[in-house]
Amino acid sequence: MIISILNHTNGEIADSKVQEAIRAINRQLQEDFYPYWGISAQLRLEGRSTSVPGPQSIADLRGDAVLYLWNDSDVPGALGFHDRTNGGIPFGFVFTKLSEELGENWTVTLSHEALELVADPEVNLLVQGPHPDPARQNDLVFHWYEMCDAVQAENYSIDGIEVSNFILPLYFTSSDEFAGRNDFLGSVHGAATLHSFGVNPGGYIGFFDPKTGDNETFSMHGDQLAAKRRRIKSDYNFGRRSMRQNALKTRKFAAYEGRKVMMGSKK
Repeated sequence: MIISILNHTNGEIADSKVQEAIRAINRQLQEDFYPYWGISAQLRLEGRSTSVPGPQSIADLRGDAVLYLWNDSDVPGALGFHDRTNGGIPFGFVFTKLSEELGENWTVTLSHEALELVADPEVNLLVQGPHPDPARQNDLVFHWYEMCDAVQAENYSIDGIEVSNFILPLYFTSSDEFAGRNDFLGSVHGAATLHSFGVNPGGYIGFFDPKTGDNETFSMHGDQLAAKRRRIKSDYNFGRRSMRQNALKTRKFAAYEGRKVMMGSKK
């Protein structure tokens, strides 16, 4: 997979800095991520035909997916913009303003989004596992197939560039193997490392709960950093998953309205 990176920060981040980040994340994908997951990708900075969303030329996208690097928090009609110009291409947005509010380097956010785009391009994979709340550990839910959310407050450096920590395949198993590692850094919190379907301080996980029929999130009780991150991301409501869910709701509503019109026309 080749992921096209489009720099729409309007000079806030120079292309030379983006290239440095891309080089580090490409190393992360090949040297750190691939040996565990067996999948990888290559990020590549592309040109852009306009400074604002609009019809794109071949110079904008020559890969299998696209990540838009954006300096603001508002992209009017962004989902429609993408569907019109790059319909069917997996995509995501990296907001430098959001990274600033989260207190992390934009390169960490780019790494986070790139790893999750590689693992679940269409944002439609779920893994059955226990409910993260200890009070409901006997209930089964469907965890989002996210690579970084559970450990998103942790990062490390490659060639001086900060990148995101990520979980390992063992994380999505029903039992913890002795001395097994569930995340790349293997950070110790409270004398223990991350357990399967668990969450580290500052991180949170999402899942679909069959009992409530809704998507929900979970973090450690009293974790102020995780609560802050969830609140800020919720205000943006522009993650790949939320955009997909909103799009599905819109299409379902349109289909429902269409059926009503058709039924009415038969009367």
